[in-house]
Amino acid sequence: MELLPLLCLCLLTRSGVTSAQTNGPAPITVEEDRYVMLPCSLSNKEDITSGVFDWKKDGADAFFYANGQHSNTGRGGQIQQFKGRVFHFEDELKHGNASIIITNTKVADSGNYTCYFPKLQPPQTFKIELVVGAAPEPSVTIRKTNDGFVLHCKVHGTPKPKVEWLDSAGKILPAEEPQVSERGGSFYITLTATVTRADNYRCVATQETISHQIYAEIYFSGEGAEKTSGAAPKPYVTILKTKDGVLLQCEVHGTPKPKVEWLDSAGKILPAEEPQVSERGGSFYITLNATVTRADNYRCVATQETISHQIYAEIYFSGEGVSGLFTGMIVTVAVIVTVCIVGLLLFLLDEAEEKLPR
Repeated sequence: MELLPLLCLCLLTRSGVTSAQTNGPAPITVEEDRYVMLPCSLSNKEDITSGVFDWKKDGADAFFYANGQHSNTGRGGQIQQFKGRVFHFEDELKHGNASIIITNTKVADSGNYTCYFPKLQPPQTFKIELVVGAAPEPSVTIRKTNDGFVLHCKVHGTPKPKVEWLDSAGKILPAEEPQVSERGGSFYITLTATVTRADNYRCVATQETISHQIYAEIYFSGEGAEKTSGAAPKPYVTILKTKDGVLLQCEVHGTPKPKVEWLDSAGKILPAEEPQVSERGGSFYITLNATVTRADNYRCVATQETISHQIYAEIYFSGEGVSGLFTGMIVTVAVIVTVCIVGLLLFLLDEAEEKLPR
């Protein structure tokens, strides 16, 4: 899990940490199976260690804190959906920070959240909209068929993405009817287009309702045997819980066959299971699993030596237990919190200036 997206989310949601009187806060968007911070801080940095704050999603209890006791210490009321998945910043309570982190995000987490301080005078409420299901980077390949060479693009997300193939000039390519399926509340889409000339092609996935767009590019070299080569796109990495512990899973494909490895933050190759390899349409599909026990930033690296291509994806494992969630990231979180507080102060100053007599 990369820490940078957290900072970006914070910066993008200056209007997302707003009082009940403000209209139109921008929603926070995040992919499934990631983690997201929902910011909520008092502008005067009042110590809330002995105070009370209540997070609700669409009116149901997501997380409750009261004088040191909270949803993760046995207090009842939290809905089953969030049990063991929501954490606060204990060390930041003295600075008025009631922000929370939701781990292993699910489509069902999407909704309207409120952060409520009932004991303040007057009571204060902050509102945030969360959308889970932003499409990750599409997976793109080139396959040779009897009719020529076909670009394949696979993408998923919620709400349903609009998928298009574009050439380097930005012209939309004629394409076949997209193949669409729905699983677990997420839409899975495959779009194919036939090409005949060398160019850099782009598959673009757009989710207009959440103002999200992402793309992946692939180069087609034109006629010749070398066209069947396909540089591996960015690997897809996830963390899976099993009976034996926590498993890092990496999925990657390409031609020629990529060499896939899991590395820790020190660059050490992790012991891994035997890779699962299949071949479809001239492209190799590889899945590599590795079991981990300690908090670290892990990297899945795909290498195609014959075409001098290497690409990787990173994911953060928080370690066991609540405390482990923040091991190795507390400094970054502190910076994020500071940025959020500064953003809130700037927003409140803007609001105050607008209300001053002209």
